[in-house]
Amino acid sequence: MLPEPGALPGGVVFEPKWDGYRVLAYGTGDGRARLLSRRGTDLTDGFPDIADAVAVIEEDLVVDGEVVIHREGRLDFGALQRRLGRTTAAARQLAVAEPAHLVVFDLLQRGQRRLVTEPYQVRRSALEELFAERRLGPPWTLCPSTTDRSRAEEWMIEWSRVGIEGVVAKGAGQRYEPGRRGWLKVKSKATADAIVGAITGRVARPDTVLLGRHDQDGVLRLVARSTPLAPELRDGLGRLLTAAGPSHPWAGARFTVRWGSREPLTFTTVQPSVVVEFAGDAAIDHGRWRHPVRALRHRPDLTSDDVPPLQ
Repeated sequence: MLPEPGALPGGVVFEPKWDGYRVLAYGTGDGRARLLSRRGTDLTDGFPDIADAVAVIEEDLVVDGEVVIHREGRLDFGALQRRLGRTTAAARQLAVAEPAHLVVFDLLQRGQRRLVTEPYQVRRSALEELFAERRLGPPWTLCPSTTDRSRAEEWMIEWSRVGIEGVVAKGAGQRYEPGRRGWLKVKSKATADAIVGAITGRVARPDTVLLGRHDQDGVLRLVARSTPLAPELRDGLGRLLTAAGPSHPWAGARFTVRWGSREPLTFTTVQPSVVVEFAGDAAIDHGRWRHPVRALRHRPDLTSDDVPPLQ
C-alpha cells in the first residue's frame, strides 16, 4: 500500500516517513527469509543482516517497513545504495561496517492469521504484540506512531535534521490495500540558499537551474537541481544570468537527468554569481538534495560568498 501527497487530515494516525528502501519482509517457520522491494526486486542478498534477523524469528511472517542506515548523525541513503549489486561476502562486510535497521510499520500476516483485511488499529496492536512477545531489538525497529497532530508536526520539524522526510497519515480504520495509494504523505520542506551554476534551456529564459555550493577547498559543487521555474522567475533570472566559458568548474562535467539515472543532462554553465532561495525536502545525501527542489526567488541581497558552504 502506498502514500500520495496531501494535506494533514484530522482523526488519523501519523507515522514518520523514512528515507530508506521500502521492503516487504517474508519469514518462514523453517528459518528462511526474503526481502522484496515494492516493485518486486529481491533485496535479500544486499541486506543479509536484515534477512538473518527475520529468519531467526522462525515464524510464517509478512511485515511491511523501511530499511535504513544511520551514519554520522542522519540517515544515509547512499550507504543503502552501496549494498546493492554486491557479492554476498561483500554485503556482509558492509553489514558489519554500516549496519542496517528494519523499521516496521505494518504486520500483514503472522502464522495462519492474515491481517490485510483488518483495520490499521488491529494490525498495529498485533505488530506491537509481536515486538513484545519476541522481545525484538536491533536491527528490528518499531515505527513510532501517534494520533496527536501537534506531535506529528514536531516530527516534521525536528526529525527532518536527521533525514526523516515528513509524515504519513493513515486512517485508524483503514484496511491494507496492496498497490493502492490510500495513505497521505506530507513532506517536510525547508528553505535554503545556493548559487546558480548552470541552467537547462536558454540562458535568457532558463527552464531549470542547477544549484551549487562551495566545498572546503572553494570548489563549486552541485547540490540540487530545480523543478521547472515559474514564468516570472524565468524572466527575472534570464536578465541576470550570463553564459560562462571553459574556465567554469562544471565545464565538461557530466550530470544526469535525475538521481540514480544514467541518462546525461544537457545544460549550459553560467557565471556563478546569482544566488537563489529554494525549498527542498529532507532527502539530503552529503550535502546534496536527492529530489528536485523548487526555486523560490532571487536573493539580490546575497553574494556567492554569503551562501553556506557544502556540508
